[in-house]
Amino acid sequence: MLIESHHDRTRALLPNNAIEVLSEKSVLVAGLGGVGSWAAEALARAGVGRLILIDGDVISPSNLNRQLFALESTMGQSKCQVARCRLLDINSHLIVETMEEHLVAGEIDDVLQHFAPIDYIIDAIDTLGAKIDLIATSLAQGIPLIASMGTGNRLDPTRLKIADLSETHTDPLARIVRRALRKRHVEHVKVVFSDEPPATPLGVEKGTIGSAPFVPPVAGFLLAFEVIRDLTCSGQ
Repeated sequence: MLIESHHDRTRALLPNNAIEVLSEKSVLVAGLGGVGSWAAEALARAGVGRLILIDGDVISPSNLNRQLFALESTMGQSKCQVARCRLLDINSHLIVETMEEHLVAGEIDDVLQHFAPIDYIIDAIDTLGAKIDLIATSLAQGIPLIASMGTGNRLDPTRLKIADLSETHTDPLARIVRRALRKRHVEHVKVVFSDEPPATPLGVEKGTIGSAPFVPPVAGFLLAFEVIRDLTCSGQ
């Protein structure tokens, strides 16, 4: 009788020794919201050996419609700690390190040095200054990164794409990030973006960003997919 393992089904689709390669890799996920929570879970299930999770928030009722770690039973708890417990329940051999603070522009170089070595970074944070600094700093340190652009006010997950930042359009956040990074002499960054024009939220306070249960998770899966593909195909 064959003994099943965690990774039998994944191993069947990835290159030879991919699971062994992934088990030696460290991936940092910045932001555990509607995008990052799903990306972190996919990485854990795919066999990444070490995850570094960064998020300073606790789970709130507004997270329930889209965030993986948001349950009625986890209200008020640290996103990092809920994520850590769940991911270790998926794979007890996984190494999970956490930083229960928000990333702050100007301090990111020290954070990346603290958690080194890092083989890949997923940027799923919303704060603009920290997002730009994370992208620029990681690339300056030679750490591959893929960033999520805007998923709010969108309804169609099939409009999400993986592209270079220079190729994005229709996305107001991508436009702002692109302009800011040019000032730091960064032209090319791999991103996930939507070419769906943002909708105008109805019946809510002005400035409220609407979110669908199916758009941010798909963005998270695309981020994780690209990380796994890069790490296993390049053998980095």
